[in-house]
Amino acid sequence: MGRSRHVGWVAAGLVLGAGACYCIYKLTRGQRQGDRGLRLRPSRSAEDLTDGSYDDILNVDQLQKLLYLLESTDDPIIIERALVTLGNNAAFSANQVIIRELGGIPIIGSKINNPNHSIKEKALNALNNLSVNVENQVKIKVDSSFLSLYDGHVAKEILLRVLTLFQNINNCCKKEGCSAMQPTFPKGSLFFLLYGEECAQKMRALVDHHDADVKEKVTVLPKF
Repeated sequence: MGRSRHVGWVAAGLVLGAGACYCIYKLTRGQRQGDRGLRLRPSRSAEDLTDGSYDDILNVDQLQKLLYLLESTDDPIIIERALVTLGNNAAFSANQVIIRELGGIPIIGSKINNPNHSIKEKALNALNNLSVNVENQVKIKVDSSFLSLYDGHVAKEILLRVLTLFQNINNCCKKEGCSAMQPTFPKGSLFFLLYGEECAQKMRALVDHHDADVKEKVTVLPKF
């Protein structure tokens, strides 16, 4: 009788012990799952942001990483992807300001001189979106060689984009009345180049361009 009672107590203890262990296991497992559910997504590298699968609007840190990557790499594929991502994000007014404050406009603008036409095109796309912001326009400085992009022999895709850039700036000038200040444009500024006589001659020549889309773009610009 005493032996059976002892065995019974041992069995009961084992059952209770197993139950307690199971409860602890469930509790700790639940906490781990909860942690996983609340954990923020890991920070992505700058190159990851250019792979085409990242659709979110970039924050300040991500834009800074991307601009650093654009400035430091010589890989044409990465440069092109970075410009596409920056161009897409520059479509948002808040990011137009952030990119300017991060010093990104000269970095993007420097890619216009790249001999790779696709890179040149993507850089112009990004600048076109950035140029919608009036304060950004004064930050866009490229030398007199920029005007060579307005020659009739330039590839249509690039020519259309530099004409769009001129159109964006001209539209803002109309609103701000800055065209009346033409004589005071600082030498070397994009305004000085676009509203100067050399550019005027190029625009007059483009009126007779063989492509209808180019002609249409030229006709909405100032009459030279």
